[in-house]
Amino acid sequence: MNPFSSGTRLRDMIRAIRACKTAAEERAVVRKECAAIRAAVSENDQDYRHRNLAKLMFIHMLGYPTHFGQMECLKLIASSGFPEKRIGYLGLMLLLDERQEVLMLVTNSLKQDLNHSNQYIVGLALCALGNICSAEMARDLAPEVERLLQFRDPNIRKKAALCSIRIIKKVPDLAENFISPAAALLKEKHHGVLITGVQLCTDLCKISTEALEYFRKRCTESLVKVLRDAVNSPYAPEYDIAGITDPFLHIRLLKLLRVLGQGDADASDCMNDILAQVATKTESNKNAGNAILYECVETIMSIEENSGLRVLAINILGRFLSNRDNNIRYVALNMLMKAVLVDAQAVQRHRATILECVKMIVLMSWKSLHGIGRARCSKNTSYNFIHTSPQQKHHSLLKVHFFNGKRPNNSEKHYKSHLEKYKDSDASIKKRALELVFLLVNDSNVKPLTKELIDYLEVSDQEFKGDLTAKICSIVEKFSPEKVWYIDQMLKVLTEAGNFVKDEVWHGLIVVISNASDLHGYTVRSLYRAFQISSEQEILVRVVVWCIGEYGEMLVNGIGMLDKEDPITVTESDAVDVVEIAIKRHTSDITTRAMCLVALLKLSSRFPSCSARIKEIINQHKGNLVLELQQRSIEFNSIIEKHQNIRSSLVERMPVLDEATYSGRRAGSLPTTVSTSKGASLNLPNGVAKPAAAPLVDLLDLSSDDTPAPSSSGGDFLQDLLGVDLALPSLSGTSQAPSSGADMLLDLLSIGTPPVQNNVSTADILSSGTDTKKPVVPLERLSSLSSPLPTQVSSAGASPVMDLLDGLTPNLSTPGDNGPVYPSTVAFQSSSLKIMFNFSKQPGNPQTTSIQATFTNMSSNAYTDFIFQAAVPKFVQLHLDPASSNTLPASGSGSVTQSLHVTNSQHGQKPLAMRIRIAYKVNGQDVLEQGQVNNFPAGL
Repeated sequence: MNPFSSGTRLRDMIRAIRACKTAAEERAVVRKECAAIRAAVSENDQDYRHRNLAKLMFIHMLGYPTHFGQMECLKLIASSGFPEKRIGYLGLMLLLDERQEVLMLVTNSLKQDLNHSNQYIVGLALCALGNICSAEMARDLAPEVERLLQFRDPNIRKKAALCSIRIIKKVPDLAENFISPAAALLKEKHHGVLITGVQLCTDLCKISTEALEYFRKRCTESLVKVLRDAVNSPYAPEYDIAGITDPFLHIRLLKLLRVLGQGDADASDCMNDILAQVATKTESNKNAGNAILYECVETIMSIEENSGLRVLAINILGRFLSNRDNNIRYVALNMLMKAVLVDAQAVQRHRATILECVKMIVLMSWKSLHGIGRARCSKNTSYNFIHTSPQQKHHSLLKVHFFNGKRPNNSEKHYKSHLEKYKDSDASIKKRALELVFLLVNDSNVKPLTKELIDYLEVSDQEFKGDLTAKICSIVEKFSPEKVWYIDQMLKVLTEAGNFVKDEVWHGLIVVISNASDLHGYTVRSLYRAFQISSEQEILVRVVVWCIGEYGEMLVNGIGMLDKEDPITVTESDAVDVVEIAIKRHTSDITTRAMCLVALLKLSSRFPSCSARIKEIINQHKGNLVLELQQRSIEFNSIIEKHQNIRSSLVERMPVLDEATYSGRRAGSLPTTVSTSKGASLNLPNGVAKPAAAPLVDLLDLSSDDTPAPSSSGGDFLQDLLGVDLALPSLSGTSQAPSSGADMLLDLLSIGTPPVQNNVSTADILSSGTDTKKPVVPLERLSSLSSPLPTQVSSAGASPVMDLLDGLTPNLSTPGDNGPVYPSTVAFQSSSLKIMFNFSKQPGNPQTTSIQATFTNMSSNAYTDFIFQAAVPKFVQLHLDPASSNTLPASGSGSVTQSLHVTNSQHGQKPLAMRIRIAYKVNGQDVLEQGQVNNFPAGL
């Protein structure tokens, strides 16, 4: 026989395909077989039609196209024999789907088979209909399926129920036809029919409100009785799984009860007893029992409140957390995250177990320390390790440091149980448990929970430290009871995982430190000790360097000693050593080294005995390949050599940073404006974002967003900033030479004393060499001003002194000036809705624009649930105030207003752009309109 003729058996074709050694050989065999099948189809070969279709199904499962055999399926379905129909329906379900137009041709055959006298053929038709039924077929064949729900054979009733689920999902309007037949199925004794009937009722409740109310009133008690019978039923071999009678039926019934009890107190009361019985009688030593308990817990947490049941449910979840199966632990953590929003106090009882889920790691017992090496602690904390690798030495050192040379408080048995219990770490469980711990933290338990997490941070996996560090920092920042505790915990985190701390976290720590004036000495000493232990943590090094630069004399002189501190002796040379080590570390980045240079400049004034050494360290970076470091080295060296008289004033401590302002800025609030008390205003660019590539500490710390507001004129602002006596020229227009303070400033900048000019203010001198695009201006750039300066006359007199580094163009305003006027624009207009934008700006704040949006309804129907939404590019900040109303009157008889505040951080460089979306309801129907606004007036 030809191996590729239509008479070839299916097994021979499969054997030939499996014998192929390459994909090309397989494609050749399939191609020849398909050619033989096509030939048989064109010849209308009826004898081997079923065999050819079976081959096509196998070829289809291999991924080859088989569309040419679709009509053969219909021919086999139309035949009278059961074997042919069985192959035909199987091919129909595999080779076709509900999107195929060919499927419409089989509707008549399905209808005939649903009415067939042979129950097996009826079963074939129901299976096919339940798998590929389309909406059109559902409407045509729903009466036959509904009738079959009352068929004498239970298998047919079961298949009809499954087919009904498909029909009501495709055509929800037909749901009402199946309510009564579905309720009748709940009285079945056959478990197969009963399970499908329960599932049909569940889907009906989700689709139809009418069905939900019907089942609540008429079927809740009967469902409770069925579940009670299943719980108390004796051993039944045909339904028994792991000693539990039909757990699948238990789960389906619990899901339906959950749907019925949600939002209905009467139905919930009716099922309370049986839920308690299921929760207490079901054994949890088998997986089937755990599945039932999980569904029972989810049902209890979903129905109306019953505090006793909820405590019982949460206790079950607590038992799940102690299970060795990671899947059970994970679903328990997921459910506890939902439960903590409902009953946090009950979840708190299992806090210790949840923490152990975070700590899924092999914990070493005290004896295992001695197994890898003998650790001996003497009074000077020296260590002796025998037969250990470097990794083992490091781990042992950590453990000895953790236990501080003492036997741990927890028993050795406790550690052995962890050793056995957490051999396999599971990242998903640890992350989920960490999220749950974060939800459990409150003011009363923040200290013990934080201590547990920080202790675990020491031995946690590297890939998990990032998430753990972020959560700890968030907890400490949010629930800190006092500043000294906040500083202590943050130092521990920086010591253990400083490289994982984000920039905004250590920025916030510096803000807190600057505000805690009574803790400056304690903080700098604690940081000094931490540096001796963990100098490899980059973020810790930055905070240490900043604090030594600001409060180095407190470190040396022992100022602000707290009772809990141990005395420490630090010389000026020791403090400089820390900065020198940090700047010479090969792992230090540009930001850290730049901060070290700033700290050295400040220490050169506070530690005169080390001034020569500091100058030498700074000079080493004059030829640095990094331009920023080279520039700072040259500038700072010039300050140390030439300007001894003003250096101490120039490098005074930073002003106290305002915590509220910093927190508001982190939350995305609008920038603030610093203005003088007189007519002229000085606008500081607090909202201008600094380049992310160089978050460097500025030369004089002038670019801090939290610069305090000056008390009087711009001259006083610069005087306070630099600590020198600057006398501004008179605003009357008369010519005055710069005073001695100005001479010192010009000498500082290596400009030299320029000739006297008319109306040349200090701000004019500085503004000629500033660059508004960079937060740090090199002083060499200003040296080009040594040439005679042209006379600059301002109509309002001399400009106020501007920010030395940010270099904003001075913004002159006169009393009564309300800012520029912009024309109103039509932001959006459709056939029924019109939106007008009116613009205004506050004087002295050109970046921020206030927009009043006016909405007018031009249709004859009122709009309800009116919502306006807007989106802007990344360089724009947007703040939306609540609308005046959520109902828009019809026919323009009224309007709704809403205020918007936009801040363009690239004002003058990029124009505003906005996308808007408006949602509302008209006669109960949801309407959504959207558009883009590109016609903003110039200058915004």
